[in-house]
Amino acid sequence: MAVLSTHTLNSVDGSHAGGIALSPSRIEPDGRRTQVLNSATDAGGRFSEEISLSETDTKATFELVLQTGAYFEANGATATPMQICRETVIRFQMPDAAARYHIPMMLAPNSHSVWWSGS
Repeated sequence: MAVLSTHTLNSVDGSHAGGIALSPSRIEPDGRRTQVLNSATDAGGRFSEEISLSETDTKATFELVLQTGAYFEANGATATPMQICRETVIRFQMPDAAARYHIPMMLAPNSHSVWWSGS
């Protein structure tokens, strides 16, 4: 099983971004999204789940959608009254069905920084 994980940090105040709803999906060859699960980051801004990948899935593109607009509204951390970014969307592949894919993120109301830290 592959492990998909993230650690989200609020770059406005330096806190852990807990309670962000997120949903990873597999993007099918015809463009449809097949949702893998629904979850949220824990109080420490972390999420980690095992995902079963078939041979076909190891060539697939995945999409991780985080509901960052709702998070910043709920926490009163909007840096500007004109928050236009509602979701953070990351597209990636998981070519090794037994690897760990950790994708940390720094989040702000209208921006984000993301990287892959390897397995």
